[in-house]
Amino acid sequence: MALLQISEPGQSPEPHQRKIAVGIDLGTTNSLVATTRGASVETLPDASGEHLLSSVVHYGENGITVGKVARDQAVSDPLNTIFSVKRLMGRGIDDVKRLGQDLPYNFVAASGGMPKIQTRMGDESPVAISAEILKVLKVRAELSLDAEIDGAVITVPAYFDDAQRQATKDAAAVAGLHVLRLLNEPTAAAVAYGLDTAAEGITAVYDLGGGTFDISILRLTRGVFEVLSTGGDSALGGDDFDHAIAEWIVSQAGGPAVLNHSLQRKLLLLARQVKEQLTDVDSVSVEVEELDWKGVLTRDQFEHLAGPIIASTVKACRRALRDADVQAGDIDDIVLVGGSTRVPLVRQKVEQLFGKTPLANIDPDRVVAIGAASQAEVLVGNKSGDDLLLLDVIPLSLGLETMGGLVEKVIHRNTTIPVAMAQEFTTFKDGQTAMAIHVVQGERELVDDCRSLARFELRGIPPMVAGNARIRVVFQVDADGLLNVSATEVSTGAQASIQVKPSYGLSDQDVAEMIKSSFQYAGEDKEARALAEQKLEAERLLEGLSAALEQDGECLLSEEERALLQEGMARLQDLKGRGTTAEITQGVEILGRASEEFAQRRMDVSINRALTGQNIEELEE
Repeated sequence: MALLQISEPGQSPEPHQRKIAVGIDLGTTNSLVATTRGASVETLPDASGEHLLSSVVHYGENGITVGKVARDQAVSDPLNTIFSVKRLMGRGIDDVKRLGQDLPYNFVAASGGMPKIQTRMGDESPVAISAEILKVLKVRAELSLDAEIDGAVITVPAYFDDAQRQATKDAAAVAGLHVLRLLNEPTAAAVAYGLDTAAEGITAVYDLGGGTFDISILRLTRGVFEVLSTGGDSALGGDDFDHAIAEWIVSQAGGPAVLNHSLQRKLLLLARQVKEQLTDVDSVSVEVEELDWKGVLTRDQFEHLAGPIIASTVKACRRALRDADVQAGDIDDIVLVGGSTRVPLVRQKVEQLFGKTPLANIDPDRVVAIGAASQAEVLVGNKSGDDLLLLDVIPLSLGLETMGGLVEKVIHRNTTIPVAMAQEFTTFKDGQTAMAIHVVQGERELVDDCRSLARFELRGIPPMVAGNARIRVVFQVDADGLLNVSATEVSTGAQASIQVKPSYGLSDQDVAEMIKSSFQYAGEDKEARALAEQKLEAERLLEGLSAALEQDGECLLSEEERALLQEGMARLQDLKGRGTTAEITQGVEILGRASEEFAQRRMDVSINRALTGQNIEELEE
């Protein structure tokens, strides 16, 4: 008799075939790991029942500790206790210096551009420090599930660039995790709410964590999450509230301009406690023995300190709405993510902007990990891919440098990823056998105003007349937002490619400035591009005419005709160096008309040569 295989709803009928997948929220302040159990998704606790893991690593005399135990060493051993390492991921040492806050660490430059922090156990990179946090989460998951992990979805801020995303993947590899996908944090939150409420419409996800801020505008339709636009700052968050409170305490106490590392860390920990208490009470008593000061911080005073930081997030929200081409009134739901959204003023400003009460049904500290775990179930193969489709976007346009220092955009910003786009280019000079390919990122028209990502060369192009070669360049951005560029000469199949993996990232302030400047200088950029294009056209005409005169000038032109053409070429050469777009355009037209008769004579000679010795009747056949 045949037996029925019975299983719990949402579980595989053959448990031994089920793969173990987790979602990880690698946060600036706290980190979590979540997984799907049966039909529900839940975060996993440690042995003491604590779900949140403090994103702090301490390099002690007896080894490395992570979490609350590490955090407790911050005051006594600040140089070896690393907080907020996420802010350093994918950044260069110059970027770290521009963060605007005194970090109590000793930084050293390392090969590749990413800084390292001096600890008693050696110089450690942000990647290695983040890997220690991921290792603890991995062990926690394996102990809770009594099985090895087959794959993980790790969340990142939507505005993380290629370098920051790659640094996150590198940290996961060091921790022994197989990354199924890097998922934008706001998208993960939308996944969690979308699965729970089956909402349709347009959703704004406001994600203010300890060290990063993201705003994403998403369209949710029947399980399809499409990101219409993103914005934010990967160096703005609850840490900035802490610094503002700490600076206020020092100013009230008349403290020194430069604090020692231990006192600085103590003040930041105290500031965090005060901030959290002010969520529920109107005032908090504060005392700092080292400064011989005690006082009271009211919620109104805190909101005055936090106001400019929150205002920055509101500006980013307005930019994201403009990019998505929607009005605040078009938003159906606002999802709050991140512990810093518990600040009453944050919720008040978000409600004022969008005109409706934001959702906070799911714990804002856990919602990202829950969404990541839901997506991990799909990607590991335990659920049908039809259950959920995520469409993220790239934050800045990607393109190539073309002749004249111009940018040819291949993939425009806010394009849905994963995506692959191709475009054909050609050679500029006769007989050209190689091409230098320069990949850039940004919204401006000239290369000098954009960010250089990578350079590589395509060799093996057959020597041809300028403009005859066909070079196909393909840009591929994967689901993690990482870029690969390849170039192929169509006739021979000669190929070259590069994975764009910069050693450190672009600050999000720079990203915002690049977008802002693209609008601010749109008119100037258009004129600059037109000028560059006309200079290029003039150079083409001058090079072509010079080659023609050298080859056929003496036999097809009189001395007077040659002198007139050479005089016109000299005038155009002069205009190319100092003239306006209109002047160069006019110069090209004048020289073009002056050389028409010469071009016609050369064509006649070419035709006569081709027909010499040919029978007309044979040609007609």
